Amino acid sequence: MHSDTTLSRARRYADAYEALAPDTIDALCALVAKNVRFRDPFSDFAGRERLAAVFRHMFEGLSEPSFTVTDIAAGDHAAYLRWDFTFSYRARAFRIEGMSEVRFGEDGLVSEHLDHWDSGSQVYLHVPVLGRVIAFIRRKLAG
Repeated sequence: MHSDTTLSRARRYADAYEALAPDTIDALCALVAKNVRFRDPFSDFAGRERLAAVFRHMFEGLSEPSFTVTDIAAGDHAAYLRWDFTFSYRARAFRIEGMSEVRFGEDGLVSEHLDHWDSGSQVYLHVPVLGRVIAFIRRKLAG
């Protein structure tokens, strides 16, 4: 597979990610394989239906979730999407920076979507009691 093809597939997937809304989940899922593997700091599973369920849950639990893809790099078999994820939860705004490694199968569909982002500093640190514990541990490890 030539990287130009990978790049065009990645752009199409990134566009669907940026357009993600409750009524566009199926459009995004049409770009992934039936047994797509998805991994992020909170989950690791396979299956298009499970992926759709994760997105439905996201829209039910968060206010105004939105992805903005800020950069794309492509190799022969995978693309790397740098993104910002913004949302509100309990009247508090959040912004998570991350990167997705997206692999494509022979059929051109996404076979793996592996998210890489720091859940400790970008989520857990903002949980009242847990955040204080993490901050304490960080200070101890920093010397």
